[in-house]
Amino acid sequence: MGHLEFGNLTKIRGTIYYSLSPMEQRAFTGAFTNGLPNLFRRFKRNVVFIAPPFITSYLIWDWGEKSYKQFQRKKEDQYSHES
Repeated sequence: MGHLEFGNLTKIRGTIYYSLSPMEQRAFTGAFTNGLPNLFRRFKRNVVFIAPPFITSYLIWDWGEKSYKQFQRKKEDQYSHES
């Protein structure tokens, strides 16, 4: 038995690791020919579900900002007797 150190902590038996050499991998194969059309297809399919909540949220936010600015203004007829 030796000392435990990194790279020699425990022996694992019965486990097989498979890997592919980095020189044999083709990470971006078909990224432009298959990936971009697939991205647009998925976007078109999901925009129906994603866009309405964002549009509704923006309209509510815009209404709130406009009503806040309107309530911050003075009403001139309330102060006409002072001048």
